Amino acid sequence: QVQLVESGGGLVQAGDSLRLSCAASGLTFDAYTMGWFRQAPGKEREFVAHISPGGAITNLADSVKGRVTISRDNAKSTVYLQMNSLKPEDTAVYYCAVLKIGGTWIRQHDYIYWGQGTQVTVSS
Repeated sequence: QVQLVESGGGLVQAGDSLRLSCAASGLTFDAYTMGWFRQAPGKEREFVAHISPGGAITNLADSVKGRVTISRDNAKSTVYLQMNSLKPEDTAVYYCAVLKIGGTWIRQHDYIYWGQGTQVTVSS
């Protein structure tokens, strides 16, 4: 019943910006920590950002800190990832995910629902 649908990816040039969206349904959205992850070809999936249920607490991976902002609109059951100053190294499929109640945000296996992903390609 739970569904996460990412959107907003695309092909951009280095230095451009994108805002990714993840629309959730089938769960009490404002009860859950949400995370963003990404996976580049041939690489392991890595943590990008997470945000607490009310949006007060956020954490970012060092690789994107200063360029990326995570936010959420609980009225719309949507979490966002604003990415600025994009680099070719940001090229990946980006996934949003739901952290289980009582889960530890840094543990990927504690995220119980995942979206299908949206492709971000940054050309140089």
